[in-house]
Amino acid sequence: MADVQLSSQATRVEDYLNDKLQTAADLESLDILLENVQAQQALLKQQLLEAEKDLAENTTAYEAHTTALLQQARAFRKQQADIDRRLLIVTRSETSDDAVETFDADIRSLQQLDVATGYIELLSEVEDLSTEARRNFKSSPQAALQPYLRLQKLAIALKEAQPAAEDAAPHLVDHVEKTAQHLWKQMKDTFASDFEKILNRMKWPSKDITLAGSLEQEWIEGVEKLLELQEPELDAQSDHVKPSEEPLVLLPLEVMVKPLDLRFQYHFSGDRPTNKLDKPEYFLSHIMGLLNNYDEFFAMYLQPILRKRFKSSNLSMTSIFIDSTSALITALLPMLRRKVFSVVPQIAKQPQLLSHFIHELMSFDISLRDEWGYDGGCGIDGWKGLTWEVLVKKDWFGRWLEVENNFALSRYQTIIDTPESFEIDYESVEPSATKPTNAAIRVNDLLETITDRYRPLPSFSQKLRFLIDIQIAIFDLFHGRLVTSLDEYLRDTSSLVRTVQGVSASAARGGSKQKSSTEGLAGIERLTRVHGSAEYLEKKMRDWSDDVFFLELWEELQDRARDNTNQGQRKSLAGNMTVQHVADKTSAAVGNEEGGGALFDETAGAYRRLRVRTEGILTDSFVQQIRDSLRAYGKMNPWSALASPASGVDEISLAISAELDASIALLQSYLAFLANALGQAPLRRIARQVVIAMQAFLWDKVLMQYTFSDTGAKQFGRDVRGLWEVVNRFVGVGQGEMGMRKLGEGLILLELKGGEDGNEREGLRLGDVEKMLFRDNESGREVLEEMGLEVLSESEARSVLERRIDLSG
Repeated sequence: MADVQLSSQATRVEDYLNDKLQTAADLESLDILLENVQAQQALLKQQLLEAEKDLAENTTAYEAHTTALLQQARAFRKQQADIDRRLLIVTRSETSDDAVETFDADIRSLQQLDVATGYIELLSEVEDLSTEARRNFKSSPQAALQPYLRLQKLAIALKEAQPAAEDAAPHLVDHVEKTAQHLWKQMKDTFASDFEKILNRMKWPSKDITLAGSLEQEWIEGVEKLLELQEPELDAQSDHVKPSEEPLVLLPLEVMVKPLDLRFQYHFSGDRPTNKLDKPEYFLSHIMGLLNNYDEFFAMYLQPILRKRFKSSNLSMTSIFIDSTSALITALLPMLRRKVFSVVPQIAKQPQLLSHFIHELMSFDISLRDEWGYDGGCGIDGWKGLTWEVLVKKDWFGRWLEVENNFALSRYQTIIDTPESFEIDYESVEPSATKPTNAAIRVNDLLETITDRYRPLPSFSQKLRFLIDIQIAIFDLFHGRLVTSLDEYLRDTSSLVRTVQGVSASAARGGSKQKSSTEGLAGIERLTRVHGSAEYLEKKMRDWSDDVFFLELWEELQDRARDNTNQGQRKSLAGNMTVQHVADKTSAAVGNEEGGGALFDETAGAYRRLRVRTEGILTDSFVQQIRDSLRAYGKMNPWSALASPASGVDEISLAISAELDASIALLQSYLAFLANALGQAPLRRIARQVVIAMQAFLWDKVLMQYTFSDTGAKQFGRDVRGLWEVVNRFVGVGQGEMGMRKLGEGLILLELKGGEDGNEREGLRLGDVEKMLFRDNESGREVLEEMGLEVLSESEARSVLERRIDLSG
């Protein structure tokens, strides 16, 4: 082993020397190399000595620590043996394990004893406080308040500590609460009795209330004493009442309202003539009368007390505690609430009474909110009202909605069944507006009444149910009725066509009846009724969409729908109505992040489509009938053979052709009716299509079919201008010419005179016009522009001149 180590060292020395002495020149630095090696050797020796010293010190410390641990272990075993010996002696046990169990049981017993001692001390304190309060509240009520307040606070503290203690002492908490409640009742009865004596001396609640001198001070002390008794309840109140909770009534007002309550029960219970189920306004107006009679008294005497007591508390912004009027209303509501809740079940099966009752109750709630500024202590959330309590808390909304729906449907059916319902009402709108039918106006009035019914409801869900289940449902019913009427017209028209063609023998027997209702002015009027009703209700829905009530309802609907977007379209918004269901009934924009849309988009859109469709059918019918009436005129051919009129007879003096009389009479009667029944915009749209149709017929069937002498051209021009005169009279100046610009320009060319005398127009001779038109397109366009003709093309202008008999050769 030693040989191996020497060999290894020799190898390392050899490698070191080879590394340092590689050339002969390196031998010159041999002394320096030896000095470095010796220095390193000295350093290593120094480090070795320090390491040996540290090892010796650590070894000494380790041995000392080991000795100390051994001593501690011996001491622990000695102490353990001593404890075991003592436990055996104390517990009289044979083994140490038995001794530990016995000792633990004794500790638990001591703990239970400590808890029991605490219970006894607490019960003793409760009894002492109760006894002290009972001993003092008759002789010195003010002194009795302090122990009662401490007792009440103790009861509240115990109740609040129960969850942390895992409900360890329910019987103790119950006992303390009952003791506090019993004491509170005794003190309340005593204080209230003393206060009632003061009220009797004041002659409350008569009209001759006396509150002067020392009596006023006694009344103030009585009020303050009752408020102090109520202090724990008031301290437990948050800074605003939840809308679903009944607000706390101040004790002084509770006492003062008792005689008013007795009077209320006297008048509105039993078989009194004032107690009528069909007259809820009797007892509601009675409450309003009490407010009017006593509000001034409470504002004068109670308001300063309330302000002084609550202005620095957390209730300083709660109206039912800081405001005397709101406090009085809160005190009167319990008697009214009892009456309301007792009446509703009695009238639930009598729809008319229930509807009237809810309507009156809503009016009462609105009066309290708007006229008296009552918010129920709910702050910005607002008081929901007794109506909300009846419909939501007592769950009568479903029944009331059913009643209102049945009433609305019954009224709607009455409107539809009334004989004159679908007659046009010319008086209800502006003369320039499209005239609706009586039915459309009455349906709109019905729906506005329904809006007034549910407008005051505080619940969004209830408003949405009314909107969709009743209002939009009736809109849909009436829309269906109008569509049915239009479809019946189309069916009758189709049957009439088949009858004329000889398709149906049975239809021929009823042909005269169908003709009377589908052809002529009767058919036009039938279509106008549908058109006017659709336009009227469409405009009403657009107006409603801008109403503040419906705008707020739409905004809330959008907010809720957007909140439900992440949960899918099946999320319920109101009752069983999902977002998709509501969107189908109201607007496709429901839940759209981009905004836009309105509550009646879908329904108004349906009415708009019906209006457009009806207007198209009306136009087609008018056009067809005017074309049919022009056929006789299109078959006459006197244009080339008409003799020249007598000298001095101009075109204006010419009589309109007799064959055109039927068309002019039809045009005049139809336009006169439509000008009275339609607004300016739809009238002009329809008239324009009719004029365009007449132009097409006269151009194709007359102008392009026959040749014209100079006199024939004048007569044709007179006939066309006769049609223009009728259109202009009912539709507006220039409307006839505007619709027949092509034919009008054709007449200018057609009426150019030949011969030597009267052959000029705008400085152009007939011959010159002919030459330029037929030379080429460029010269043709130049002459047309020179004549001011903008609509006719060159080829059409040539075709017109070819109709002149004196040029056709």
